[in-house]
Amino acid sequence: MKKIARAHTNIALIKYWGKQNAALRIPLMSSLSMTLDAFYTDTYLEPSQQEQFYLNGKLIEGPEAQRVFNYLHLLQRRYGKSGNLSVHSQNHVPTAAGLASSSSAFAALAAAFAEYYQLAVNETELSRMARLGSGSASRSVFGGFAVWQKGTDDQSSFAYSLDSNPDLDLQLLAVEINTGAKKRSSTKGMQAAQTSPFFAPWIKRNSLELSQMINAIKNHDFTRIGQLAELNASEMHAVNLTAQPGFTYFEPTTIGVIQLVHEMRQNGIEVYYTIDAGPNVKLLCQLKNVKIVKEKLVSAFDHVKIINASFGPGIQYLDNYELD
Repeated sequence: MKKIARAHTNIALIKYWGKQNAALRIPLMSSLSMTLDAFYTDTYLEPSQQEQFYLNGKLIEGPEAQRVFNYLHLLQRRYGKSGNLSVHSQNHVPTAAGLASSSSAFAALAAAFAEYYQLAVNETELSRMARLGSGSASRSVFGGFAVWQKGTDDQSSFAYSLDSNPDLDLQLLAVEINTGAKKRSSTKGMQAAQTSPFFAPWIKRNSLELSQMINAIKNHDFTRIGQLAELNASEMHAVNLTAQPGFTYFEPTTIGVIQLVHEMRQNGIEVYYTIDAGPNVKLLCQLKNVKIVKEKLVSAFDHVKIINASFGPGIQYLDNYELD
């Protein structure tokens, strides 16, 4: 009986944006994320005469499929396994739109690989495996809040659970402005950002901001969590804007949502934003403010889609389940 590996996407509240080792996907900074219940990927593997990758029921070829099989070949070499595989994934995340689709995709693929070959790996090793496919996937092995310690090599760079089931009133509203593929990939964005004169100072602040966020989470301090998440996201996009040459993932509506967040706070509605590599904005608020924040967004931007998310679980294995 095949088992399906399910991994949920995560949103970094302290960002990872730059690699010290591209081949091993070892980052220049540590990061901290919130795993989300609303976005996830289901994946299972089957033996096959030839390698095939099906995404949402469609056979995928070209660079996207090659990335998947390059990753599987890497894992096969690492664990002494072989054989052609057919990969079946159902992705409940807009792809390449700044909603961290690769985090759930490669975490689910790593877990499906471990399940298919019956590898006796713990969560730390599974996090290392996922990291080799996509850095942010290392965090999607865990639910709730997770920290990815940058490390210096393959063994020391992995994520761990900070709080898998947080007792915290924290809601995330994903404001989908554009779910199309972004024009500049995250990898190219990370490379370009390092030409900013502010990149090095930002890296130096990483350990401070990470420790401040960990303390805020442990103290259940929603206000401080929101402030730090917004600051860190703004710093990331500031280094993009000040790269040589500068670039941005923002669209006009992205700026509009940021301005609306500032206005809501001025009017006593506590809400904060975070933005990854894409135009879509994620808003952090408490349950009591979800309704009014949504109303404000719909009133100002009738073309956006808003998805309410909260804390999601770590890797799950599903029995007797068919992909949609």
